[in-house]
Amino acid sequence: MSQFFVIHPENPQVRLIRQAVDILNAGGVIIYPTDSAYALGCRIGEKDALERIRAIRRLDEKHNFTLMCRDLSELATYARVDNPTYRWLKQATPGPYTVILEATKEVPRRLMHAKRKTIGLRVPDHPICQDLLATLGEPLMSVTLILPGEDLPQTDPYEIRHLLEHAVDLIIDGGYCGFEPTTIVDLSGEAPVVVRQGKGDAGIFLS
Repeated sequence: MSQFFVIHPENPQVRLIRQAVDILNAGGVIIYPTDSAYALGCRIGEKDALERIRAIRRLDEKHNFTLMCRDLSELATYARVDNPTYRWLKQATPGPYTVILEATKEVPRRLMHAKRKTIGLRVPDHPICQDLLATLGEPLMSVTLILPGEDLPQTDPYEIRHLLEHAVDLIIDGGYCGFEPTTIVDLSGEAPVVVRQGKGDAGIFLS
């Protein structure tokens, strides 16, 4: 049975954020709100938690996870960022964008694209996310909460609780969350490639 925290989406309670991070540090899997949709998350090094997330989503080994970072400085620890890329990211973060970049050695191999050695990263514009990441002190390994057979993410925390309270360790109710996914832009090549147009305006990478 998972725990269920109601956390204020604009002024998150410090005590509850710390308790959520304790659950993450103990190897837990959490469901939390972002600036685009609810997501599943765990610490980077937790293999068992990763497999639990794969099972919930029924993901194969080829699925790309995203590292949720608190800021550009942290993002640059896990991905190679040149000057043009940095300028794009300055405009796009924090916000509903996932960028694909060449991973550094800080990223475990199991999280990278097997052939290209790339990783998806993003800096969310959501107070609960930001406080979780700041307290944790490292990125969250994350994937959007889209259940098998569904096309859109779950948006209602009480419905999420009904469906998944036995599958995760914590569900954070941060209020209604949208169902529009992030915009994905591949910045690992010579020019930006829009992989998916979502909530964020991809035009900033193409201008």
